[in-house]
Amino acid sequence: MKDLRVVFMGTPDFAVKSLEAILNAGIKVVGVITAPDKPAGRGRKLNESAVKQYAVKNNLRVLQPTNLKSPEFQKELEELNPNVQVVVAFRMLPKSVWNYPELGTFNLHASLLPQYRGAAPINWAIINGEKYTGVSTFFLDEKIDTGEVILQERIEIGQSENVGSLHDRLMETGSKLVVTTLHSIANEEIKPVKQEETAELKDAPKLDRENTKIDWSAPIDEVFNLIRGLNPYPAAWCFLKNEGKEHRVKIFDVEKLEIEHDLTNGSVRLENKELRVAAKNGFIHIKEIQLPGKKRMATKALLNGFTFSEDAKML
Repeated sequence: MKDLRVVFMGTPDFAVKSLEAILNAGIKVVGVITAPDKPAGRGRKLNESAVKQYAVKNNLRVLQPTNLKSPEFQKELEELNPNVQVVVAFRMLPKSVWNYPELGTFNLHASLLPQYRGAAPINWAIINGEKYTGVSTFFLDEKIDTGEVILQERIEIGQSENVGSLHDRLMETGSKLVVTTLHSIANEEIKPVKQEETAELKDAPKLDRENTKIDWSAPIDEVFNLIRGLNPYPAAWCFLKNEGKEHRVKIFDVEKLEIEHDLTNGSVRLENKELRVAAKNGFIHIKEIQLPGKKRMATKALLNGFTFSEDAKML
């Protein structure tokens, strides 16, 4: 069994769980690499990444390079002398970094590779109506999310589950898989498998203004999946036309109602103090919404002070 000297690379909360699991397993972490502090908020106060905050609390050495190819960073990496590197939700690494440790550099990805390579695999699995997803550990190579797979763990996606709850479950499952992968590497038990390239591969591109907008003319399942696949972040959106004005609104918690109707898609109906929007083959019951300049709120609270006109419509 090999003694491991781990350098961990990550930035958001999703990565913290894996770092915590590694430490709890008694595996030696010789350094943590995370994003530089960034100014945030009105006061432009420097904001530390979730990984940095956790690493500092646990007295781990933290590096925050702006340039991963710089000689200064390469020297610091050599001083840490890792024999394996773990990457969770970090940026793309140059070959001089991922190829450095003797036992390799592996990444945790929140999908069952080769499906859903890219920036937003958790969101797109729900948006596309998948019944299952999972996590994969794989060795890094020159391309994004294409390296040999080490281990995978599959989980079921709930019929009404949103990206927030799926994120948290994959974060937990992934942290355990990272530790299992490290133990397998230490015991020289790994048998990496090359990813298969098939015509049915689905990507997980970065979310933007265009692919997060709701199309109310789409079948109700597609509308429902898009909204829950973006709840709570970054949130599906559309325009609300009401009393001659258009408001850009974000929609969060919803329920799918498969009820036949002859209304125009996007038509707003208020029934039993519920806000319903017509789509193909049914209605979307909106439980939480956010108006411009306002906080996210329950629609029941919204209806106490906001009036919808008879011809109100979601566009």
